[in-house]
Amino acid sequence: MEYVSRHATDPASAPTTLRLLPWPSPGGKPGYLVTDSRGGPVSRLADEMEATQLAMGVDVLDLARAVLDDPASPYTEVRYAGIRLAECLTDALRVAESRGLRLPSPDADDAEDAEDAHDVVQAEDTEHTHDVVQAEVTERILPT
Repeated sequence: MEYVSRHATDPASAPTTLRLLPWPSPGGKPGYLVTDSRGGPVSRLADEMEATQLAMGVDVLDLARAVLDDPASPYTEVRYAGIRLAECLTDALRVAESRGLRLPSPDADDAEDAEDAHDVVQAEDTEHTHDVVQAEVTERILPT
């Protein structure tokens, strides 16, 4: 989402863009910041919050693995770990969406080249997967 309006005091400044913030509004809806390439204090705060959210996700994942790896973990601990993991995943997906929206748009030629490369890779993966599955089925039906 790019706007053509320019900063009033600096006509040569970059166009302004909308940035998805890493926290929801009080009503739970997405919050956006109108910013330019120079950023500002709220952009820096959002960057710090994103880094904190991702670091917390790593910590929660480590702790949750310990709970989930223990077959004797009580149900309430497993449930608590699942809730915290869901919160961290929500934060990580919001960070990914925000960063993805800030990536530059590829021009038409780059988009076509990327699409062609994706189709070739997908076709190769499909052929390889088919060969692997066929070999496994054959091995199970006709053991050696």
